[in-house]
Amino acid sequence: MYEKLETRTFLAMLVGVSLAFVFLMKPFFGPIFWAIAIALIFSPFQVFLVSRIGERPNVNALITLAVCMLIVVIPVLVLVTSLVAEGLGLYQKIQDGQINPGEYIDQVNKSFPAIQSLLAQFDISFSEIRDRAVNLFVGGSQFLAKQALGFGQNTFQFFLGLALMVYLAFFLLRDGSKLIDLMIRALPLGDERERLLFAKFAEVTRATVKGNLLIAIIQGALGGIIFWILGIGGALLWGVVMAMFSLLPAVGAALVWVPAAIYLAAVGDIVPAVVLTIFGVVVIGLADNLLRPILVGRDTKLPDYIVLLSTLGGIAMFGINGFVMGPLVAALFMAFWGIFIREFSEEAQEQSNNAE
Repeated sequence: MYEKLETRTFLAMLVGVSLAFVFLMKPFFGPIFWAIAIALIFSPFQVFLVSRIGERPNVNALITLAVCMLIVVIPVLVLVTSLVAEGLGLYQKIQDGQINPGEYIDQVNKSFPAIQSLLAQFDISFSEIRDRAVNLFVGGSQFLAKQALGFGQNTFQFFLGLALMVYLAFFLLRDGSKLIDLMIRALPLGDERERLLFAKFAEVTRATVKGNLLIAIIQGALGGIIFWILGIGGALLWGVVMAMFSLLPAVGAALVWVPAAIYLAAVGDIVPAVVLTIFGVVVIGLADNLLRPILVGRDTKLPDYIVLLSTLGGIAMFGINGFVMGPLVAALFMAFWGIFIREFSEEAQEQSNNAE
């Protein structure tokens, strides 16, 4: 009886201390998560290095981390810096009156009066939609400016998080396999189940990070290039915005290029409007429709609709990190239920056969 009490007390304290540790690490959730993602994504490259130069953990981890910095971290820093400058410039133009979103919407309404008549048939007020669209545009520009100012004011915090991410990624690259073995020994789920779940975690993280980010980069680059070719101002900014919206399956970059095409048609630039529409549907849209199921859905073994819903839910719950966390939670949910159905249905079948 006393031994049971000791065991229960120890387990209760173990849970309590573990929860306290989780809350302690909560401010560093972003750096920790992305350090894990980097270790998982670049682990195949590290395996390649081991086959080439042998088991040299520190050297292999440093080389892998250096490659990650060159092809991922540094380009992202340059892009973020450019976005900050573009965002502040856009907000300043709105404040100075050089850009008036209401005028753009009025121009569309003037050129296409059938839109207002169509909305009136459904008792929808065009002026109300106009006001909401203007508020959304101004609010978005204020958000960009706020983030830009916050980035400038919290530069130390940003680089602290970046340094923590790189520091943790080094040790995860070097000791990741040992940590996984330790967790398999510690968790009371059964070694086979734990290995399956860890493999699923790594598989989904690689697929969603590589797939979604690659699609976002491709669509953002394509959108920015066509905006630049057509002479639309702020091509870099809109390219980055399209890349961010591309994290949302199905709709994505169309939230940016469709209004731009409509406005071009409204001001009489028919040829650029047609070019942008065709390019958006055929090139940008095709990149999403073809690449997302291949890079994300196939590797995660999740249906397209689950990828869409889990991505939207993840972004709503976890913010920008949710485009990875959402599909990850969905994949683990399906993995757990798959194990349950397979093992317990087999157990029930065996009991039924024994009873007969």
